Amino acid sequence: MSHAPTSLIDPPEFRIALIGGGPRGAGVLERIAANLPELWRSDARIRIHVIDPHPAGPGRIWRFDQSPLLKLNSMAADVTMFTDESSTIDGPVRPGPSLIEWARLVSAGEIAIPRVDARLRQEIENLAPASFPTRRLQSLYLSWFFADAVGLLPETVTVVVHRASAVETVDDGPTQRILLDDGVSIAADVVLYSLGHTGADAEPEHADLIDFARRRELFYLPPAFTADADTRPIVPGQRVIVRGMGLAAVDLTVLLTEGRGGRFDRGDDGVLRYTASGLEPRLYFGSRRGVPYHSKISSTLAGERPAARYFTPAIARALEETRPSLDLSVDVWPLIAKDMLWGYYRELFTGHPDRVESSWDSFAYAFDRLDPRALLLASPHTELHDGTPRGHAIPSRDELAGDDDLIARDAQAFVDLVEGSVSYSDDRLFLPELDRPLGGALVADPEELQELVRDYIRTDLALRTRPEHSATLGLFVALLTSLFTLSDLIDSPKWTAQSRVRDIHGWWLGYFSFIASGPPAHRLEELVALSEAGIVKFLGAGVWVQADEEEGIFRAGSATTPVTVTASALVDARLPATAISRSDNELLRSLVTSGVGLEEVVTDGTFSASTGRLSVRQLDTRILGAGGQHSSRQYAIGPYTNSPFVGAFSRPRTNAISFRENDKVARAILSRLAELAEERGATLRATEAAW
Repeated sequence: MSHAPTSLIDPPEFRIALIGGGPRGAGVLERIAANLPELWRSDARIRIHVIDPHPAGPGRIWRFDQSPLLKLNSMAADVTMFTDESSTIDGPVRPGPSLIEWARLVSAGEIAIPRVDARLRQEIENLAPASFPTRRLQSLYLSWFFADAVGLLPETVTVVVHRASAVETVDDGPTQRILLDDGVSIAADVVLYSLGHTGADAEPEHADLIDFARRRELFYLPPAFTADADTRPIVPGQRVIVRGMGLAAVDLTVLLTEGRGGRFDRGDDGVLRYTASGLEPRLYFGSRRGVPYHSKISSTLAGERPAARYFTPAIARALEETRPSLDLSVDVWPLIAKDMLWGYYRELFTGHPDRVESSWDSFAYAFDRLDPRALLLASPHTELHDGTPRGHAIPSRDELAGDDDLIARDAQAFVDLVEGSVSYSDDRLFLPELDRPLGGALVADPEELQELVRDYIRTDLALRTRPEHSATLGLFVALLTSLFTLSDLIDSPKWTAQSRVRDIHGWWLGYFSFIASGPPAHRLEELVALSEAGIVKFLGAGVWVQADEEEGIFRAGSATTPVTVTASALVDARLPATAISRSDNELLRSLVTSGVGLEEVVTDGTFSASTGRLSVRQLDTRILGAGGQHSSRQYAIGPYTNSPFVGAFSRPRTNAISFRENDKVARAILSRLAELAEERGATLRATEAAW
């Protein structure tokens, strides 16, 4: 008697591979668990392979094994991995604790975590909503979140974690075969690439600097992840030019000062001072703006919460429907800018009427009538913006379409309105100064430049931390709202190719980060203390760097001062530019070289360029292949794709873009598995009938 084939007896199993187990991969896993009851009706089993050389949940960036001095640039109350009532998703909302709520549950013994050292235990117990947690604490939260997501899955779903790197995916007929660097081979029906930030091979400029440093026995650190960089070759007292003043520069400063035994103490006068250990180098900071990113805001709104007025979802849709093409700098940025100013002054007038000399109604009436383009140029110091080249957030007059007289009139009208209505100069916000605070200043005395930058930082700290200056929070809320609205418009086919490369994937994210994604306030206070201690020197705006072949040294200067400095070490303190074809991740590169994926190239007949990002379908993040077809088996999310840029986690109750995308891709993956299960079921039924 013959027997039925084994395939007719054994329960079928479908396999998902999540390549990248950091916060985005963990977020998709949670969404798979949440959507499973609705979308998976089969009796078949599911096996989910999570592939990452770093711990599942935290991944590389948020791994526990890093300096306890490094912190998030978000407050504990502003970090969550969970959807909530604000989430506009198709799947079920599953609320959960934010970081601060989680820490309180841990302290109360309601959530168990692995044994931690005394320093971390103290941080958990003392954590407040406005605290800036360490990355090690965030690592524990993300590890717990991953375990919580796994715990939601039924017994028919198995999660297998591989502490290895995927190096290649091979089309193996009905499945994808994934090769790991530990020799293991995994078959999967659906693959999701959720690799997070990746590095890149050196660009020509950086390759030349690497070669120069090698030949001259100097130290050069190209764009990299600061926590991963080896700075041990930098010796005490060594002069180090640091190009960049964003978050990477802040981390570098922490590791080279306090990380080398230095100490910050607050005196009886309330002033923070730095006591050197003697192991620190001497750091020379410069950047395009010459100042650090604005600090995080710790004030709270005192007036009416600002709402979008000039760049709403309805206005964004109308722009797309009525304009033959879209240019962010010309069509959208003026509207965002006007909303930013509206949010700022609304909070100032309604929350602090003692600081203004007119009513909000009268100010709003006059403001409402102004051309948005004029607000990009309006300043008491017109020399700060005339002729500003493309690539800066504030365009020149030539770049704003027509109506020069109207723009000039309204720009002056706005200056007059603010100066006549706002009592204190520090409360008067003009966008050119916000973007380029050093403007065209020229300072011959190096010490005068140091005090100029220190005074700017002190003033900026006051504007972002003191209750009477909560208008900066109104500005932030308006900018964040605009980011969300713009993100929903990003996939429009009407963007010009030049604007997509130059604006959307260019200056816009840098501008947003400068205003809204800076370091904790205490980091900038520490920077002032380091400057006063002589550990840090400021180079000014428009910084330039040269490899001096004649003297065998690095040389740097700026547009702010004629003084130049030399150093035997140079650090480019920023993340590597996104470029899939040059990615240091072997797997991502192979997607392009094999034709499985494409590096996005945008063209509109007058301009053509690569964005450096992997092309995916916005509807469900399926990868676009060389043949022009979107894969039904391979998906991708993260900063290396052409989807809107989003963080791995988010502020509670902000309808987070990342959570929407996580839900979207999880549902797409489950729907694809359901199709495969139906196809297999039909095949088995036909075989059984024939049997």
